[in-house]
Amino acid sequence: MKKLFLIIGAPGSGKTTDAELIAKNFSDKIVHYSTGDLLRAEVASGSEQGKLIESFTSKGNLVPLEIVVRTIITAIKNAPKEVILIDGYPRSVEQMNALDVELKSQNEVSLISVIEVTVSEEIARDRVLGRARGADDNIEVFNNRMKVYTDPLNAIQDFYTQKNILKKINGERSIQEIVSEMETFIQTKI
Repeated sequence: MKKLFLIIGAPGSGKTTDAELIAKNFSDKIVHYSTGDLLRAEVASGSEQGKLIESFTSKGNLVPLEIVVRTIITAIKNAPKEVILIDGYPRSVEQMNALDVELKSQNEVSLISVIEVTVSEEIARDRVLGRARGADDNIEVFNNRMKVYTDPLNAIQDFYTQKNILKKINGERSIQEIVSEMETFIQTKI
């Protein structure tokens, strides 16, 4: 059975970088997917679905549930390794519930933990606006992305806390400290 770890955090929390480093350090057994990268790859392909995705992401809005869940489930099931890290998911209560329903309906993938990389809004804003890698990295879009992230956060935290699988990690330290703590935690679960 494949072991799934979800990594959530505000825009600029470092969740993608953390997950990439862990997957690189344990490339023999861990693969990483970023929800954003999976969706951006679809946009870059120029497909109709990619154009639809872009119509949402260009404004900082969530991509429709069925498209995101389909993209993620396909990636998990086709993953070449037994341990999968996915960052940036879930971003809504609906995404969380849809994944929960999907996972309960099969026995190929088990959700081991949800790791939340916590940072203040000020740190997140400074990081995102400092990197400014695309048209979606400006203050208006950042504020919208932050609201989209924080609005459902309490419900998501409560859901995974009740399942006893939420792990919070302080994301306001050095990358080495964060990655080390995350790696140690993941190792204890696999």
